[in-house]
Amino acid sequence: MTISQADANVCTVSTLTTEKPEIGNAVESSVIYLPGTDCVIKSQASLSAYTSYRVGGAAQWYTAPRNLTALQAGLKYAKERDIPVTVVGAGSNLLVSDRGLPGLVIATRHLRYSYFDPETGQLTVAAGESIPSLAWQAADLGWEGLEWAVGIPGTVGGAVVMNAGAHSSCTAEMLVSAQVLSPDGTLETVTAADLNYSYRTSKLQGSDRIVTQATFQLRPGADPAKVFAATKQHKQHRLSTQPYNFPSCGSVFRNPKPHSAGWLIEQTGLKGFQIGGAQVAQLHANFIVNRGGAKASDIFCLIRHIQHQVQDRWSILLEPEVKMLGEFQAACG
Repeated sequence: MTISQADANVCTVSTLTTEKPEIGNAVESSVIYLPGTDCVIKSQASLSAYTSYRVGGAAQWYTAPRNLTALQAGLKYAKERDIPVTVVGAGSNLLVSDRGLPGLVIATRHLRYSYFDPETGQLTVAAGESIPSLAWQAADLGWEGLEWAVGIPGTVGGAVVMNAGAHSSCTAEMLVSAQVLSPDGTLETVTAADLNYSYRTSKLQGSDRIVTQATFQLRPGADPAKVFAATKQHKQHRLSTQPYNFPSCGSVFRNPKPHSAGWLIEQTGLKGFQIGGAQVAQLHANFIVNRGGAKASDIFCLIRHIQHQVQDRWSILLEPEVKMLGEFQAACG
């Protein structure tokens, strides 16, 4: 089994004694019940509804557990059948191939709980919690430290894995520890130091471990009105400088030094350039938006076109920040 980390049926531990249907052959059944849970695995589930780009083919199998037991059951199912596992959160930093994904796709978006500990100033949250939602909750409580994160359209799990950041702040600066799940079902607690954080990356990228929860150090005791105002200012800045009127994945490329990716793309004259339904955003050149009817292949080919044009002009190869899942090699001919 291999694991790639990046609203469905309810997946909770079953309290019923009624037996679930037997797990059958994947070819014969479109819905599979995981033993000991009322969590189902669905076949040929379209992934376009679960990514912010609104593109992508179907998952061979898909499940969205709501607790750790159901998540472990999903991993066990995949391991017993030696099928690949792809883990996704809110799908906000993903480009899924039009051909879909083989194996089992596990969405952690429904792993949700949060606890603000007033004694330690620490926030412990499950992997599926929304980063912007947590920023507003902290502001309402007068807890400082998450104001910068209000415009990041992702979940806690993704933020921990990729070291999400904005406004000169990042996840690594505030992470105390994270709980990660191995393919064999065992749990381990790791610290920020264990994860070898750097710009928009960590040791967890490319790993077979799944983030299930994280603990962040915040600063309680501030005036809620002050924290709310700062959070609102960050949100307004994002809205005024980045396109939110069309589906996108956020920033497409990592920023190379000394210039930003957006500046390089704009200076290359690519603002507004379009392939199919995919367009380099007019408001911010490091965004590719789905203007309507775009395919994943359109976005992929536009990414490659931008890379080639910027490299020809500046001798800089832009590195994608968006994670591409599935087969794309033949997409651009």
